[in-house]
Amino acid sequence: MTNLGGYKSLIVYWLATDIYDLTVIFCNRHIDKKSRTTDQMIQAARSGKQNIVEGSLEPSVESNIKLTGIARASFGELLEDYKDYLRQNNLPIWSKDDNRVWKIRKMRIFPNESNKSNETNSSYSSYLNNAKSFANLMVTLCFKEGYLLDKLLISQQEKFIKKGGFWENLFKKRIEFKNRF
Repeated sequence: MTNLGGYKSLIVYWLATDIYDLTVIFCNRHIDKKSRTTDQMIQAARSGKQNIVEGSLEPSVESNIKLTGIARASFGELLEDYKDYLRQNNLPIWSKDDNRVWKIRKMRIFPNESNKSNETNSSYSSYLNNAKSFANLMVTLCFKEGYLLDKLLISQQEKFIKKGGFWENLFKKRIEFKNRF
């Protein structure tokens, strides 16, 4: 049996939690609450996080891979929303070589902690003061999450190749059972 519910040990889950929480704050501050964009951004962040959880709870590696892929797509969609926000408001998107981006990329994510838990006393607090730095923080975190989810997908695919899928392994057990009698 696989380790069900192991999502709480995954860095991608904790970063997804931060991205979701911060997206809610960003939208409340900088996007019209009545706009479809607010709903779309919050739902993309939530979907990304929840699909990591749901995939982790699946006994099937195939389902876990599929749901991790959906999480990856949700964070890709959210990334585009933040880039759109910056472009539409004539705000610069920081280069991947910008020192601020490097500083964000180097921030450690710790399991069982949310870096957002206290807005004024978090790793991210210095970026939350204005829309430009907040949106660029989110662009960087979405890129980081995408990178980590890509690595997780590769790991899940390798596990599937080496150990097989849920139904394949269940079928093997069924054949073993039938051969005993």
